[in-house]
Amino acid sequence: MFTSTLLAAVPSNLEWSPTIGIIMILANILAIAIGKFTINYPSTEPALPAANFFGGFGLPAVLATTSFGHILGAGIILGLHNIGRI
Repeated sequence: MFTSTLLAAVPSNLEWSPTIGIIMILANILAIAIGKFTINYPSTEPALPAANFFGGFGLPAVLATTSFGHILGAGIILGLHNIGRI
């Protein structure tokens, strides 16, 4: 009895789609733009092989902004799924 009630309370799984990929890409671009204006020392060592390709960011700045972008993107995707938009 309790197991069937518990299984009924589990939300449906969110499957990957191109819409989700686009949302994640846009969230990462937004996070990189925010990082470009807020990080005091973006070119801190260790440097990346083609720093101008990464906007002059060093490895710590790239890892920080993309990590923030993924957290932001996951929140947006889960929020939109929760309200039924995705």
